[in-house]
Amino acid sequence: MTTKLMTMTGRLAALPDEHRDPFMALAREVQFSAGRRLFEEKGRADRFWIIRDGDVALELHVPGRPAAAIETLGQGSLLGWSWLFPPSHWSMSAQALTDVRAYEFDADAVRRLCRENPEFGYVFVLACAEVIGHRLEDARTRLLDLYGPYGSALPR
Repeated sequence: MTTKLMTMTGRLAALPDEHRDPFMALAREVQFSAGRRLFEEKGRADRFWIIRDGDVALELHVPGRPAAAIETLGQGSLLGWSWLFPPSHWSMSAQALTDVRAYEFDADAVRRLCRENPEFGYVFVLACAEVIGHRLEDARTRLLDLYGPYGSALPR
């Protein structure tokens, strides 16, 4: 779409060890089979993932229509940011398109790490904010493509 978003894996690799190591100590390796629903829009958001391998589709409920596929996430992508903000409910749904391997993080543990280490927290939340902005732009563009009277060719 626009500029290429730096992956979460790339951002984490750029962190000094004293920030990266405590964060990665919270990671749990998980796998999901192709077709598995990882979470549903409006469900409780209490974890997130960084995708190691595979592809996950983000979908948005559109009243009176089938769910709209907004974006496909792959290796290095952050999956899930709704845990950052109360009331911590997913803003989209996610489904594994292929077999997926990921690092899973407990939201409470990561929030605690951010409070205890504000320097890490600042960098981490900025990285999440960049992802959020990118996802919102993708959702807007995709919805205009699908449902706008003239597609995304409308002047901005």
